[in-house]
Amino acid sequence: MQKFIAEDSFWELFPNSAIGIVVARGMKPATDIPSEDAAAIAGLLVEANATANQHLTSNTISENEPVRVWREAYQKFKTKKGARCSIENLLKRVLKDNPVGSITPSVDIYNAISLKYALPVGGEDIAAFIGDVRLGITRGGDAFRPLGEDEDDPTLPGELCYYDNAGAICRCWNWRDGQRTALTDDSTDGFLVIECVDPSRVDDLKATLEEFANLMERYLGATIEVNAVVDRENPELVIIG
Repeated sequence: MQKFIAEDSFWELFPNSAIGIVVARGMKPATDIPSEDAAAIAGLLVEANATANQHLTSNTISENEPVRVWREAYQKFKTKKGARCSIENLLKRVLKDNPVGSITPSVDIYNAISLKYALPVGGEDIAAFIGDVRLGITRGGDAFRPLGEDEDDPTLPGELCYYDNAGAICRCWNWRDGQRTALTDDSTDGFLVIECVDPSRVDDLKATLEEFANLMERYLGATIEVNAVVDRENPELVIIG
């Protein structure tokens, strides 16, 4: 049995947060996705880049509400200098008229969902996990090589991150994915996450989670084995039984 566990150290900082989890098994490799479906996924991302403008009421990125709440959240734990929530990085591109481009079908879907709803969305390859996946404050020194980099960059003491028995999975909560667990064109089993730090948006999170699961099922042929929300009252769930 393999679990996702949001630890007490997380809830002490963010007691009213909620985390949506989707476990998608049997995702098609990119080469097996029909051209019409690949085009539809690309269209979703284009549409989401346009839709994201509705979340941008100010030309100053930090003044937009979906960004502001995360800037405040990032002040509550140790972060690497310059680290920002993933949704801020996506919305900043939209603000600068530099649309988020295609990466892989699975990543394109979660970027489209993230842009559409202005919530951080991420995904990892379950096959790469070693032991349970946890979200909590670390003592630092967790092994981590950032996606796209050639050198290791371990976690800092007091940093909030996703981690397993082999090291960090995603640093500074939802800032940077690591190479070891990143989704690729050949990943078949995905651990997909949507994060909500604003308690007034928990209903948005639930609706987003449902749409996300449906898209993974429809376009990637995935079987959705988990579609659930983790909160302080229910801080863990089984990923693999």
